[in-house]
Amino acid sequence: MNAASAEERAQINQELKDLYASLPEDEKVIFNEELQKFLTTEVGRIKSDYESVSGLNGPN
Repeated sequence: MNAASAEERAQINQELKDLYASLPEDEKVIFNEELQKFLTTEVGRIKSDYESVSGLNGPN
């Protein structure tokens, strides 16, 4: 999300895939749960930001 380029984003994604692959199965469950929490929070934040900004274009 904060990568400066597509190349950097690909590198970060590969690092995460490698990290995930190295985890024992029980830790993969925890990783997935934490990732879901993170993504849910970020999507909510982005939605809120979008609604705040898009509201500026509407009638007051």
